[in-house]
Amino acid sequence: MRKTERFRVKGEGNSLWNLYKSVSFFKVMKNFIVIQIARYTPSFKVKNWLYRTFLRMEVGQQTAFALMVFPDVMFPERIRVGRNSIIGFNSTILAHEYLIDEYRIGDVVIGDEVMIGANSTILPGVTIGDGAVVSAASLVNKDIPAGAFAGGNPVRIIYTADQVAERNENKLKV
Repeated sequence: MRKTERFRVKGEGNSLWNLYKSVSFFKVMKNFIVIQIARYTPSFKVKNWLYRTFLRMEVGQQTAFALMVFPDVMFPERIRVGRNSIIGFNSTILAHEYLIDEYRIGDVVIGDEVMIGANSTILPGVTIGDGAVVSAASLVNKDIPAGAFAGGNPVRIIYTADQVAERNENKLKV
């Protein structure tokens, strides 16, 4: 189960129509500009500096955000990525979701040495454990344990950490 905070919305329109009651227009505008610059920046150091400095994201050393990665534009400060992780091309990391009559916000925690494949979407309130691998084009809608290999839409555990270790051990024997 994802860990999100739920906020009911009353009044006219759906929760997205009431967006600027939950987050400042100027914050969203500033975040959008920073994210767009970072999406096209080929330098990992510059990208990480932009995320840390202007979006208040926690980003570990040697973490690499590929081109076109889109972190949450409204609540990027709710995203933490450990050291030496890779976030694949065109992936999206969401810390919010707006529904018809409520919106939800949740921390996204991506551990150390995690590999997220290209075109993946990570939903709010998800934790991806250290050393996990998420295959390309996955919808991460639940926690992924440390060391696991997961993938799909919706994501499922393909191999546990123990199964991955066993497979690697068997490769060495061949």
